[in-house]
Amino acid sequence: MSERRDSGPAVLRHVCRGPLCVHLDGFAKALFEQGYTRTTVTAKLILLCELSRWLERRSVAIQNLYERRIEFLSHRKKKRRLGNADNATVRQFIDFLRNAGIVPALASKTEVSPIQRIETLFAQYLSQEQGLSPVTVADYLSICYGFLAERISDGKLLLRSLRPNDISDFVLHTVRAASHNSATHNHNLVAGLRSFLRFLYQRGHIRTNLASAVPTVSRRRFTQLPKFLQPEEVERLLRGCDQSTAIGKRDYAILLLLARLGLRAGEIVHLTLDDICWEAGEITVRGKSSREERLPMAHEVGEALAVYLCHSRPRCSSRRVFIKMKAPRRGFYGSAAVCDVVRRGLSRVGLTPSFKGASLLRHSLATNMLHGGASLAEIGEILRHQQPNTTEIYAKVDLAALRSVAQPWPGEAS
Repeated sequence: MSERRDSGPAVLRHVCRGPLCVHLDGFAKALFEQGYTRTTVTAKLILLCELSRWLERRSVAIQNLYERRIEFLSHRKKKRRLGNADNATVRQFIDFLRNAGIVPALASKTEVSPIQRIETLFAQYLSQEQGLSPVTVADYLSICYGFLAERISDGKLLLRSLRPNDISDFVLHTVRAASHNSATHNHNLVAGLRSFLRFLYQRGHIRTNLASAVPTVSRRRFTQLPKFLQPEEVERLLRGCDQSTAIGKRDYAILLLLARLGLRAGEIVHLTLDDICWEAGEITVRGKSSREERLPMAHEVGEALAVYLCHSRPRCSSRRVFIKMKAPRRGFYGSAAVCDVVRRGLSRVGLTPSFKGASLLRHSLATNMLHGGASLAEIGEILRHQQPNTTEIYAKVDLAALRSVAQPWPGEAS
């Protein structure tokens, strides 16, 4: 192995034998490009050197690595040397060899887990047949995975034995386990589960359409006040980002997009480098129902994005704007990552609102605009509401307007 830093530790060149050695340089380089540290890369290469010697002793060709990997991992387990990440490292190396054309690709779907197979087909169904946006597809896939994870036993997916009670139990358990979730989140949970059950019925995985067995979740309009921060609290949250660090620069840009433009968490997750037009000062946002809208990029937002992109964004092949700081370097998986940025920021500055999700800043923008004299129509335009009545909830926090229409209490002097 070479002595360059991006090719892995040179000392392993002298101890590695067997059919895998000539491929470790390329694998190490790929790991460094994904953001793995030198310590992690070294640990992975040491494991693969042992695997290579194991294959040599048994005269196993590299083309048969996939079939023999379980035997090797069992050997390490018996020797009490099996680490938590060993299986993932071996599979990661096999994927690297497949992408390079060194070992054959999966010959059949039998080597793909049952959950992965269903997830892939469900994603195609949602995007191609239902025409749902990538944001909604990602949310529904998360629901699908959680449901299927409870239906697998000994590597087999048990769908034929699915009963209505199983569905209601899953919904109740999920809702109770995350009692802090909003009514909208719970409504999306049951909507995604109904869609998944209809898919399973249409594809013949279950004999009965069990979508009607999904319990309903109350979602009465205007039953609660929108949760929001005062303007000074929003500024305190923004100032709490340590912009001397890479994570601080990234989180500051995310919080500004939420607080100044009112973007949704999913819209930030799926924002790409191609969506930013620096010349026109605009950002293309892909919102609900696959809508694309261009928003003016405020100077403050543009400056924060430029600082993050130029100085803090990790180098990777992904076109997503916001990238995980830990390896493997790729875009956020879902909206929960943006909500985590908000929660960490609130905790950092000692703010404890009852709701801590990403939409807290969207509501804060609307509410503070209303207090500043903006009309509901103007707020609906900024928030990109398709229906005017969606914005009506903010009328509940317009105390001045509510006082003007309040009736005197019976018996009081007028």
